[in-house]
Amino acid sequence: MARSRVERAPVADGTRPTGLDATPPHEWPRPRLPGPSAGEPGEGRRSPAFVALVAFLVGALVMGGAFASYAFGERRSRDTTSPSATGETAEIVDVRHVLDIAQPSVVTITTGSTDSIFGGAGSGVVVSADGLIVTNAHVVASSGGRISVRFHDGQTAAASLVGASTSDDIALLRADRTGLTPATLGSSADLRVGDDVVAIGNALALGDEPSVTKGIVSAKNRSIDDGEISLSHLIQTDAAINPGNSGGPLVNAAGEVVGINTAIIEGAQSVGFSIAIDEVEALLPELEAGGGDVDPDGAVLGVATVTVDADLDDALREEYGITANQGALVTAVDTDSAASDAGLLEGDVVIEADGEAIVTNQDLTDAVRRHQKGDTMTIVVERDGRRRSFTVTLGPR
Repeated sequence: MARSRVERAPVADGTRPTGLDATPPHEWPRPRLPGPSAGEPGEGRRSPAFVALVAFLVGALVMGGAFASYAFGERRSRDTTSPSATGETAEIVDVRHVLDIAQPSVVTITTGSTDSIFGGAGSGVVVSADGLIVTNAHVVASSGGRISVRFHDGQTAAASLVGASTSDDIALLRADRTGLTPATLGSSADLRVGDDVVAIGNALALGDEPSVTKGIVSAKNRSIDDGEISLSHLIQTDAAINPGNSGGPLVNAAGEVVGINTAIIEGAQSVGFSIAIDEVEALLPELEAGGGDVDPDGAVLGVATVTVDADLDDALREEYGITANQGALVTAVDTDSAASDAGLLEGDVVIEADGEAIVTNQDLTDAVRRHQKGDTMTIVVERDGRRRSFTVTLGPR
């Protein structure tokens, strides 16, 4: 059976070159940029064949303690007379009233430096007055250690990654600010199909104020799996979710956060998905303790790559003089990165790292992850048919 292509409600990137967009964790930043031209390290070289290859890649923005005495948000008490408990018709959402409650807790998140090919803009939800913010893991997984948060009052502050789980697509940040308005967390279990909901977020990074869309709960407990991503316990909604909405809230008629917007189906209309807030809330203690699989202090090389194999385009091979039958082809180099500092170029094929053969681009990722920031590693590349060796001092995430 053919699988639908799943895209995480991508991160918007309005400040970087045309063609850069964002994707879910299964496709970390592979920007669509022109290829390099012949020259010394640092000089660009453009190639139609290279552009054609990268254009087929869906761009992406590459990539303590228990809560016994700590409350994430304020869960409102629910009595047995509520519509959810009695089976009565749910209250029709008053969008203006919902925004008055929820909007002060919604933030815009930007990552990367202004001249970086990695990074972009997403959304988040304040869950504590002292700066804890929930967002998607794919919003911040390749932030390069540069995360900025813009709050409802227009002020901005730097933020750091506390913990993140790519398999759950949830991350927890701490912003350098206090006195914030935490969101009220609702119950996704209490939602019913047909209930009105509102999605709030930095859609398409269009401006200072977040975008607001209204819809209904189309289905509950959805699972999506395209062979690369697998998420479950999702809320399906027809409220429009667009690039930049990633990490923003899905809110019920009472202004309570019931989901974190995360995914869309490519080619579908009015089909979006949010991670149920009950699942998110259960994960927060682990992330607050620094758990998850994204190391905030992890090393970063600063390249986007694809695997070199028999399917690699012949025109691309000829353009770059690629004779290697395996390795990781560099499709983009962040100008503010360890790779750029060392002299790596777009079009290089990484064939060896620390003395070990690189067969796929995942091999290169794994090799980098075995290091800490500040470590050095030796990388051997094929460039124009010749082997070259580079010593790279890995940068911070």
